[in-house]
Amino acid sequence: MSTGFGPRDLLACYARGVFPMADAREDTRVFLIDPERRGVLPLHRFHVTKRLARTVRGEPFQVRVDTAFHDVVQACAEAKPGRTETWINHPIERLYVSLHELGFAHSVECWKDDVLVGGLYGVSLKGAFFGESMFSRARDASKVALVHLVARLIAGGFRLLDAQFMTEHLTQFGAEEIPRREYLRRLERAMQVDADFYVIGSSEAGGGGAGSALGRGAGAGAGAGPDAATGPGRRVDLGPGAASGGTAGADLAAGAASATGRAAAGGAAAGLSGRAALQVISQAS
Repeated sequence: MSTGFGPRDLLACYARGVFPMADAREDTRVFLIDPERRGVLPLHRFHVTKRLARTVRGEPFQVRVDTAFHDVVQACAEAKPGRTETWINHPIERLYVSLHELGFAHSVECWKDDVLVGGLYGVSLKGAFFGESMFSRARDASKVALVHLVARLIAGGFRLLDAQFMTEHLTQFGAEEIPRREYLRRLERAMQVDADFYVIGSSEAGGGGAGSALGRGAGAGAGAGPDAATGPGRRVDLGPGAASGGTAGADLAAGAASATGRAAAGGAAAGLSGRAALQVISQAS
């Protein structure tokens, strides 16, 4: 990746349907991935199992939004049993932190006794949310974070939740795999919507969870690198040195200042309770 590639260039990539990956944590190369088939989670057909609904209503965790974004990314990048490598290298990590500072990347976090035990993060652009990865150190923590994310996206008027790759883990939530052409149609519609990630507010609510990953962090392909994860599709090597902090490329950051302001203010605002999150999802179905 050239030294001029920065967060706004990455937003432009998401807007045209491609996303970054790396082969390993310490590999400085970054690839743009354009898979032939895409995993998506239909917001208005999101399925919550009875067991998970009981967990969410039980409020075993404190659910916060955007209070520990970098910690969530780093937790998602950690090696774990059965996954010795990760697609989140240091240049990609820096890019997402920059997007968060601009107000375009968000985390949903599960806390227990003031300890971060699970969560997820992704990129928000217009009416689309691009789920990046999840982690869990307590049972159902990542699942509860996903439930709260979906409720927030529905309330905020989002049209697309991109999970990137279809996994067995995501099928329990009603995920579906669609061809690239259909994905681009849905993405185009989502880009015409001005959704609001902070319509609910941010920070504290209830919830509970077990981990796996959203998009690239989930299932058997987790951490296996772009080739293993994508299967057939397009892969473009942008070279080493990505995420230099440059801001060349399409300016998709209109409204970034207000988004950043909402992010800062949101840290003190209450979010939904687990019961309210489930109600939002139920009413949308």
